[in-house]
Amino acid sequence: MWLVTGATGHVGNVLVRKLLERGEKVRALLLPGESRESIQGLNVDAFEGDVLNLDSVFESMQGIKGIFHLAGVISIMPGPNPFVHNVNVSGTKNILKAAMKKGVDKLIYTSSIHAIQRVENSMIDETLPYDMDNPYGAYDRSKAEATLEVLNAARVGFDAVVVCPTGVIGPYDFRGSMMGAVIHDAAAAKPTLYVDGAYDFVDVRDVADGLIAAAENGERGESYILSGQKITVRYMLETVREITGKNFFQMKIPFDLAKFAALFTPLYYQLAKATPRFTPYSLEVLQSNSNISHAKATKELGYSPRSLYESIKDTVKWFLEKK
Repeated sequence: MWLVTGATGHVGNVLVRKLLERGEKVRALLLPGESRESIQGLNVDAFEGDVLNLDSVFESMQGIKGIFHLAGVISIMPGPNPFVHNVNVSGTKNILKAAMKKGVDKLIYTSSIHAIQRVENSMIDETLPYDMDNPYGAYDRSKAEATLEVLNAARVGFDAVVVCPTGVIGPYDFRGSMMGAVIHDAAAAKPTLYVDGAYDFVDVRDVADGLIAAAENGERGESYILSGQKITVRYMLETVREITGKNFFQMKIPFDLAKFAALFTPLYYQLAKATPRFTPYSLEVLQSNSNISHAKATKELGYSPRSLYESIKDTVKWFLEKK
């Protein structure tokens, strides 16, 4: 049986579906009271616990052969964030401690492309180091630190592998990710403001396949980037318009204006208790180097991401059918 932490998240629920399709047994580690909508009706062994509670982590690993550790907190807000660090780093340490003590065969850790050191004007690949001093955000630093904990465990003999997805999009986006919300609103023909920029996006189903391939063929202590294709926000919006056949108001905000406005949006999100979308961090990402290689994953894992046109089309279809 596989243990999946973060099983109700976007990547997590798609991974659970793929494991079940392969005939695997799955135990999902769920927070008490957490919404189970994304895995409703799936034949999983639901176990209530918390990665920050070492006792419950130990209990969740009873009879487990391997772990897909995806549980974590994403934040695009500026400044330090003790909660993000606690869940992403301390939670990962608890998973590692329990797994090694329980003699679990393998752990596949879902890190992030943002844990890797930023570079300009060159290809981003697995030869670059994980950067705990990354100046861009608490999330990036926490994922880098947690990843290094996983790699340290691998160095002393624990069979652990790391995967680093880029920007994930695709169907089964029950919680509405940042880019999922953009696609959803465009599919519903809502007026859309956007900032010119581009990034590497990857289909959630390809990430799930990559995780399974890493479990089967990944080498202990190795990292694998699961990237897709670099596209602009404009391309994404125009693709949605083409798929739906519906025109909707689009307006590009000049980047300098967006950068100025983003100085004030974090306070708004905090006061309104709204999900952050437009912050200095998100702007930085859209302007950053997104020339990202998945050559290593392709060569060693057989990883082969689909076209993003197909991803966007399937995402639009899923959102419209879910109404």
